[in-house]
Amino acid sequence: MPEALPAGGDGPDRGQLVLAAAAIIALALVPVVVAYLQLGYHPDVAASADYDGHGENARRFLERAVHEAGANATGEHAWPERGRAVDTVRTELAPRLDTLNASQVAEGVAYAVRYNRSAANAWADANCPGGRGRAFGSCRGDRGVVVQERAGETVVLAAAFDVTVTTPRGHRDLTLVVRVVG
Repeated sequence: MPEALPAGGDGPDRGQLVLAAAAIIALALVPVVVAYLQLGYHPDVAASADYDGHGENARRFLERAVHEAGANATGEHAWPERGRAVDTVRTELAPRLDTLNASQVAEGVAYAVRYNRSAANAWADANCPGGRGRAFGSCRGDRGVVVQERAGETVVLAAAFDVTVTTPRGHRDLTLVVRVVG
């Protein structure tokens, strides 16, 4: 007489059936994994894009503010009074920097903006030619603002900032040198 199979169908065919089902499920997931990878989403990528977007927002905001403050101070002070031109720029920028610092707090984004004196000095050294034959006078970095002597007057060229962008995912530190466009 043939031997009876145990109850529950635990014969040799069941293992093969489970293995075949697992292979089919794995094959069905391949397009999902490929689509996920092609979209390029990864938490680190999203966080980087998040910071880059907020950093770019800070840059655009500072470009407008520095342009206006620099244009207002340019030509208003003689070169020996360049410290007063820097004071004017910093005074005009103060409420705008406060606005940027508080601009997206409700959305969970915080900015912290500070002047960067060493970046301003380095920018002045790199972007203002020295020696005989230069078209304009010397450049100076003063408290994070770059000024140059032109025809005896103080011209504001740039301002340098350290910007910290903080989101719920973490923070990123940026150094921005913003030129006065004109």
